[in-house]
Amino acid sequence: MKGITQLQAGEPVNQFLLIKQAIKGVTTVGKPFMTLILQDKSGDIEAKLWDTNEEHEKIYQPEVIVHIGGEIHDYRGKNQLRIKQIRVAKADEGIQINDLLPSSTTPKEELFEELTQFFFEIKNPSISRITRYLIKKHQPELIVFPAASKNHHDYASGLLDHVVSMLRLGKTICDLYPSLNRDLIYAGIILHDVGKVKELTGPIATSYTVEGNLLGHISIMVDEIGQAAKELGIEGEEVVVLKHIVLSHHGKEEWGSPKKPMIQEAEILHYIDNIDAKMNMLTRALSKTKPGEFTERLFALDNRSFYKPTFE
Repeated sequence: MKGITQLQAGEPVNQFLLIKQAIKGVTTVGKPFMTLILQDKSGDIEAKLWDTNEEHEKIYQPEVIVHIGGEIHDYRGKNQLRIKQIRVAKADEGIQINDLLPSSTTPKEELFEELTQFFFEIKNPSISRITRYLIKKHQPELIVFPAASKNHHDYASGLLDHVVSMLRLGKTICDLYPSLNRDLIYAGIILHDVGKVKELTGPIATSYTVEGNLLGHISIMVDEIGQAAKELGIEGEEVVVLKHIVLSHHGKEEWGSPKKPMIQEAEILHYIDNIDAKMNMLTRALSKTKPGEFTERLFALDNRSFYKPTFE
């Protein structure tokens, strides 16, 4: 059976899906409805449930498995699921949440092993100790958490997948530009998004925690670096610079960075992060697109559609 994101407009849907998000809404004429984000291992899709009531809101909650009958249709250049029938899955139907949870294609154990190899490349003792300390502290969450609730690496072990992919890119860039400080590039990559283990709820029906909404992963991680340095008895410029790299990795204030990059490693880390996030979105969108056709509109890429050439 095709995954929900691999179906084309006009194709029927008759399968189990996991509710990732359930959002209440009201139409322009005052009628209640729900927006459901539904997922299986291939990814997620938006669906509308019309003429809803309080009973629907209680039943159709995140982390609930449902069986859907309907069809895919095109809504403003993006696939949407039109629901015709919906019901909660029965216990005896043998479907589990893990059967519907997207995850990294590389096993998390392999990804973590690759990440740990980069510890040996970090020579500065202060930077090395802080990095190792924080990864050990958050290892259980780091290996299973997504990197986001939507858009890029938004699947189980997506955070680890993102970090390892960035490390590979960072290694190549450091080979090309020897003036870059590898310790800062590698440590910055490893730590920049670890705050997401507190910002997000986890790999199932991912949403934002109270701490995530009020502080965000950048502020959370800067605080964690400060606490780690204090507990390890580490002082000096390395701590300030490491904090700056995390603070500035979104690049611009309007993209959520409290500071713009002000050292070369922070500037490069921002580009590495951006490249990997966008390539993840493009790879996934193009994998669902036939040669000679355009992808659906990608909100995080200026709502553009991308063409897939017919030649190789």
